[in-house]
Amino acid sequence: MTPNESTADREIQLTRVFDAPRELVWKAWTELEHLSQWWGPQGFTTTTHSREFQPGGAWRYVMHGPDGHNYENVMTFQEIVAPERLVYKQGGDADGEPVNFHVTVTFEKLSDSQTRLTMKSVFPSKAARDFVVTKYNAIEGGKQHLGRLGEHLQSMAGSVAANPLFVITRLFSVPVEQMWSAWTDRDQLMQWFGPQGVTIPHCMLDLQRGRMFHYCMRGPDGNETWGKWTFREIAAPDRLEFVVSFADPQGQAIRAFFSPTWPLEMMSVVTFSRHAGIGHGTVVRVQWSALNATAEEQREFDAGHDSMQQGWSGTLDRLAEFLAS
Repeated sequence: MTPNESTADREIQLTRVFDAPRELVWKAWTELEHLSQWWGPQGFTTTTHSREFQPGGAWRYVMHGPDGHNYENVMTFQEIVAPERLVYKQGGDADGEPVNFHVTVTFEKLSDSQTRLTMKSVFPSKAARDFVVTKYNAIEGGKQHLGRLGEHLQSMAGSVAANPLFVITRLFSVPVEQMWSAWTDRDQLMQWFGPQGVTIPHCMLDLQRGRMFHYCMRGPDGNETWGKWTFREIAAPDRLEFVVSFADPQGQAIRAFFSPTWPLEMMSVVTFSRHAGIGHGTVVRVQWSALNATAEEQREFDAGHDSMQQGWSGTLDRLAEFLAS
């Protein structure tokens, strides 16, 4: 490239400011212990084959997408200037994804507690850039990538609960707007919400901050259980945040019928992300944590993750069936 040649039509540049010291952001981006916990867009996990973090060294890894596809990657490090700048080549290996580009990541110290990260990817041609945007939804994927880094930085800084969260993720082959409607429209919720065999004979939905979704679940044996979501954040069509609790028919929070030491309230965050991978669709991520729990309640919540996994798996299966119909 000549000094005056512009790369604007063949590059992707993303910038984000993190409320974290530069050294901490650098550590999260360069140490494998941390990379394995956040690398990639929503719904992705990463397995490392090998890594040599030095100029000329390579990181060989596979990203497991929520679509079931395994994306083989090779990152070859070209320049490492801690904690300011990282330059690497992505791709260029016969076993990797058919993409090839150079990335420059800069870590700019704004203050002792804020860092501006800029990630600039330059492709061989405009056509190559357009290919990854179209096939892999690369711009959206990059935004989600930095979003997950932000969440991990909060965890590293100790600003989120130390207890493990309950998380379940599923990819659905529908647009984000359709998925949002399925979660926020009363009549649609009544058709799919709840584990297998459960119906919703009664419910009320007032989609506003401070208001609630109040519902009755009827099991196959005819027994009825009431519950409610009290909305804290509504950001259409990307995010719902609400407090979950068992309830009486009047909408008052009550203890779980199966245990007096199950948390009275739980925080739920549900995000809807455009799939950053082959094909299209929406990645739904459901996250639960105990809210204002005693030590005993927290232990019971942590021990209940397996049963929550089973219940939510059945619920998301029903959602998939509803959307398909």
